[in-house]
Amino acid sequence: MAFLKGLIAVVAAALPVLACAQGMKTLVVGMGSVVRHVNHAVQAAPVNSVGVQIFASPVRFDSSWEPQPYLAESWLWQDDGKSLLLRLVKGATFHDGKPITSEDVAFSIMAIKASHPFNTMLAPVERVDTPSPEIAIIRLTQQHPALLLALSPALCPIMPKHIYGDGKDLRSHPRKSDPVGSGPFRLTAFEPGKHIILERYAGFFLKDRPWLDRLVFKVIPDPSAQVLEMERGDVQLLIGPITVSQGAQLARTKDVTIVSKVGEAIGPVGWLEFNLRRKPFDDVRVRQAIAYAIDKEFIVKNLHRGTTQVATGPIAPGTPFHHGEVQAYRYDAAKANQLLDAAGLKKNAQGVRFAMTIDYLPGIPDNYQMIAEYLRPQLKKVGIEVTVRVSADFPTWAKRVSNWEHEATMSGAFMWGDPVIGVHRTWVSTNIRQGVIFSNTQGYASAKVDEPLAKAGAERNLDRRKALYADFQKQLAEDVPVAFTHIWARRYAVRNDVVNAPAGIWTTVVPFDTISRKGR
Repeated sequence: MAFLKGLIAVVAAALPVLACAQGMKTLVVGMGSVVRHVNHAVQAAPVNSVGVQIFASPVRFDSSWEPQPYLAESWLWQDDGKSLLLRLVKGATFHDGKPITSEDVAFSIMAIKASHPFNTMLAPVERVDTPSPEIAIIRLTQQHPALLLALSPALCPIMPKHIYGDGKDLRSHPRKSDPVGSGPFRLTAFEPGKHIILERYAGFFLKDRPWLDRLVFKVIPDPSAQVLEMERGDVQLLIGPITVSQGAQLARTKDVTIVSKVGEAIGPVGWLEFNLRRKPFDDVRVRQAIAYAIDKEFIVKNLHRGTTQVATGPIAPGTPFHHGEVQAYRYDAAKANQLLDAAGLKKNAQGVRFAMTIDYLPGIPDNYQMIAEYLRPQLKKVGIEVTVRVSADFPTWAKRVSNWEHEATMSGAFMWGDPVIGVHRTWVSTNIRQGVIFSNTQGYASAKVDEPLAKAGAERNLDRRKALYADFQKQLAEDVPVAFTHIWARRYAVRNDVVNAPAGIWTTVVPFDTISRKGR
């Protein structure tokens, strides 16, 4: 009887989604994270998975990392790389029918610079000039090799100035969840924690696009329920990253494909973050000891069944800037005990040196919860008593960690195309900002890191940039502000009736304007 009641509840919850999808070319996308708003000008993941459908950006990228026209039909570097001229497509309109002009581009870029947690992403932007409605010129204080990637859909939503330029704080703006967008789909329904429904914008500036009539983002926190809905066909795209157990089960489903060779620009790295403001984590010997006490090979081979890689630093392998010749902290319990003794943390009669609480970002069990739970018995081997604290959802965890109320947390970050965008913001001392998640929440500050990152952000020569990033990675390995654990698996699942499923460097964080479904 309990099972029957549960099944009725699941069906009842799905009825609004199913009803709206009838008779239309619809794609239902499953996601595990709860999204509280849909404007990714103030937050990256998971908001931008939805936001890229609502807002257009100046450019997008193909599978070869080459920029392609989007809202900007062309672009031109000027002033020895210190200016970028964007020429906008003609006739583009927002979802309220008003024209998209260079004033909107200028407003959006400066608003993102002021409000987005990735404060290094647009830091060199001094201003945006608007000599005509079709031309925007981005003026830089220095050369910025990551600028075009920063203008991608995942990072640069173009917003209407007449809606968001009213002087209200963009981070708490009342239209964050009721947007007027510029992209292929417009918002028609939003129930946080349940679903987000988007419909085709008939006035989209790319002819005959989008190909879908409707997009439904369905929030399904339980991984098992996600698999069930994929198997039944109620969900056609599971944006993931899918877990090890999900992948094993869905691989046996004949109508589902697991897509893994995508998302090179994402560059996801997982780690155990320490709040350096709290004792004993202000002592580098303690942080090094914990790094030695974690068996990363066990995590990759046993917990993740070989779907991930061991991480040794903040830049994922496969990019030009990864440097593997650093202190790797391979499992060494004897070394961990020696360092903890040297730090004065002796074991008591029960064999405990100290206790710590580990939080974890909810929604992606393999990358966070599974490792946090593993650390409880693993760190006990060296005398550290671990309590794993559960957060109800992403906003709860984000509030706790961004306000520095944690001791340690399983976390991580994405490169987002270039280290300037997604790597710098976690480590530079200028990005220690209370209340801002995915910033330098650990409170790490080192001139030996700030200096090479500042130089690398303005260096266009690839070899010199690589050398600067190598110095940065070596210093980070020495200081251990986090204990690196693994490189995420970039996998998602898609039903075989989906046409043109994402296959590029940004994986599923792209506009779905060329996606469709067979026979629908």
